[in-house]
Amino acid sequence: MNWKNKFDHEIELALDLRNRGNQGQARVYARRAAGIALREYYQRCKLTAHSTSAYDLLKEFSEMPGQPEKARLAAEYLILRVDDEFKLPTNIDLVNEAQILAGILLPDPDFE
Repeated sequence: MNWKNKFDHEIELALDLRNRGNQGQARVYARRAAGIALREYYQRCKLTAHSTSAYDLLKEFSEMPGQPEKARLAAEYLILRVDDEFKLPTNIDLVNEAQILAGILLPDPDFE
Protein backbone atom coordinates (compact mmCIF):
# COMPACT_ATOMS: atom_id res chain seq x y z
CA MET A 1 0.00 0.00 0.00
CA ASN A 2 1.44 3.38 -0.96
CA TRP A 3 1.56 6.45 1.29
CA LYS A 4 -1.57 7.96 -0.29
CA ASN A 5 -3.70 4.89 0.37
CA LYS A 6 -2.44 4.72 3.97
CA PHE A 7 -3.09 8.44 4.42
CA ASP A 8 -6.61 8.20 2.98
CA HIS A 9 -7.38 5.21 5.21
CA GLU A 10 -6.37 7.11 8.35
CA ILE A 11 -8.43 10.13 7.26
CA GLU A 12 -11.47 7.91 6.66
CA LEU A 13 -11.07 6.39 10.13
CA ALA A 14 -10.72 9.88 11.65
CA LEU A 15 -13.90 11.07 9.93
CA ASP A 16 -15.82 7.97 10.97
CA LEU A 17 -14.74 8.34 14.59
CA ARG A 18 -15.61 12.02 14.59
CA ASN A 19 -19.05 11.26 13.14
CA ARG A 20 -19.59 8.76 15.95
CA GLY A 21 -18.72 11.44 18.52
CA ASN A 22 -15.24 10.22 19.41
CA GLN A 23 -13.24 13.42 18.91
CA GLY A 24 -10.23 12.17 20.87
CA GLN A 25 -9.67 9.15 18.64
CA ALA A 26 -10.40 11.24 15.54
CA ARG A 27 -7.53 13.56 16.55
CA VAL A 28 -5.24 10.54 16.93
CA TYR A 29 -6.03 9.31 13.42
CA ALA A 30 -5.67 12.78 11.91
CA ARG A 31 -2.20 13.01 13.47
CA ARG A 32 -1.35 9.52 12.23
CA ALA A 33 -2.37 10.55 8.71
CA ALA A 34 -0.17 13.64 8.95
CA GLY A 35 2.71 11.46 10.14
CA ILE A 36 2.33 9.24 7.06
CA ALA A 37 2.48 12.31 4.82
CA LEU A 38 5.52 13.70 6.65
CA ARG A 39 7.41 10.40 6.43
CA GLU A 40 6.80 10.38 2.66
CA TYR A 41 7.86 14.03 2.39
CA TYR A 42 11.06 13.37 4.37
CA GLN A 43 11.84 10.38 2.14
CA ARG A 44 11.29 12.37 -1.07
CA CYS A 45 13.42 15.26 0.20
CA LYS A 46 16.08 12.91 1.58
CA LEU A 47 15.64 14.37 5.07
CA THR A 48 16.42 12.39 8.18
CA ALA A 49 13.46 11.79 10.47
CA HIS A 50 14.64 11.74 14.06
CA SER A 51 11.62 9.76 15.25
CA THR A 52 8.95 7.44 13.92
CA SER A 53 6.30 9.10 16.09
CA ALA A 54 3.81 11.20 14.14
CA TYR A 55 3.69 13.71 17.00
CA ASP A 56 7.49 14.04 17.06
CA LEU A 57 7.63 14.43 13.27
CA LEU A 58 4.98 17.14 13.41
CA LYS A 59 6.87 18.96 16.15
CA GLU A 60 10.16 18.69 14.27
CA PHE A 61 8.57 19.87 11.02
CA SER A 62 6.81 22.79 12.72
CA GLU A 63 10.21 24.06 13.89
CA MET A 64 12.00 23.47 10.57
CA PRO A 65 13.00 26.73 8.87
CA GLY A 66 12.23 27.26 5.21
CA GLN A 67 9.04 25.24 5.06
CA PRO A 68 5.81 26.65 3.60
CA GLU A 69 4.09 28.74 6.27
CA LYS A 70 0.67 27.16 5.75
CA ALA A 71 2.16 23.66 6.13
CA ARG A 72 4.07 24.67 9.27
CA LEU A 73 0.88 26.17 10.73
CA ALA A 74 -1.04 22.96 9.98
CA ALA A 75 1.68 21.00 11.80
CA GLU A 76 1.47 23.38 14.76
CA TYR A 77 -2.30 22.88 14.95
CA LEU A 78 -1.86 19.12 14.81
CA ILE A 79 0.36 19.17 17.91
CA LEU A 80 -1.80 21.49 19.99
CA ARG A 81 -2.74 20.12 23.37
CA VAL A 82 -6.34 19.89 24.43
CA ASP A 83 -7.61 21.89 27.41
CA ASP A 84 -8.99 20.48 30.67
CA GLU A 85 -12.26 19.71 28.87
CA PHE A 86 -10.36 17.80 26.14
CA LYS A 87 -11.11 20.45 23.53
CA LEU A 88 -8.93 22.29 21.06
CA PRO A 89 -9.19 26.02 20.47
CA THR A 90 -12.26 26.79 18.38
CA ASN A 91 -12.42 26.39 14.63
CA ILE A 92 -9.51 23.94 14.33
CA ASP A 93 -10.30 20.83 12.32
CA LEU A 94 -7.35 18.44 12.57
CA VAL A 95 -8.60 16.23 9.74
CA ASN A 96 -8.61 19.26 7.48
CA GLU A 97 -5.19 20.34 8.77
CA ALA A 98 -3.74 16.91 7.96
CA GLN A 99 -5.18 17.19 4.44
CA ILE A 100 -3.75 20.70 4.04
CA LEU A 101 -0.31 19.52 5.18
CA ALA A 102 -0.28 16.59 2.76
CA GLY A 103 -1.66 18.69 -0.09
CA ILE A 104 1.09 21.28 0.27
CA LEU A 105 4.01 18.95 0.84
CA LEU A 106 3.01 16.19 -1.57
CA PRO A 107 1.22 17.91 -4.43
CA ASP A 108 -0.82 15.44 -6.40
CA PRO A 109 -3.34 16.32 -9.11
CA ASP A 110 -5.65 13.64 -7.73
CA PHE A 111 -5.30 14.81 -4.11
CA GLU A 112 -8.56 16.09 -2.69
